[in-house]
Amino acid sequence: MDYRLYMPEDFGALYAIEEVCFQTPLRFSRGYMRELTHQSNAATWIAEKGTRMCGFTIVEWTREETGLVAYIQTLEVLPEDRGQGVGGELMRRVEGSARTAGAEAIWLHVDQENAAAIRVYERHGYLLRGRRAGYYGRGTAALIYEKALSTGISEIETSS
Repeated sequence: MDYRLYMPEDFGALYAIEEVCFQTPLRFSRGYMRELTHQSNAATWIAEKGTRMCGFTIVEWTREETGLVAYIQTLEVLPEDRGQGVGGELMRRVEGSARTAGAEAIWLHVDQENAAAIRVYERHGYLLRGRRAGYYGRGTAALIYEKALSTGISEIETSS
């Protein structure tokens, strides 16, 4: 599996994954997805197997009163490529981009019914911080997960 940053010519394959992973009304529109991938305060990471894109994730960061905070807009892996560590590696990549931008924390929403995604987030150190009723439509709540990002000296440097 190879991982790299998004290029504009990736959009067709990226949006094809969006169409597989999400149904209307939960699917991002083409226009909104294009906006997300072109923001200067964001990073989009691509997972590829050979020349076939099999997943991607988008993180953006914003300045808040408490400092710079990153938000994972989406993390998507094609069904046939799930369970192979692709989602976890994409998360590590966006966390690295957020850290490089100076973000002190990263957070996301996840469908409370998506047990597989919740396991991935918890395995990577995300903590449940809340619940938002109706986020994904009537009767479907989102769980809010967050992780602190160290932006100072790395653990390797502090352990020597």
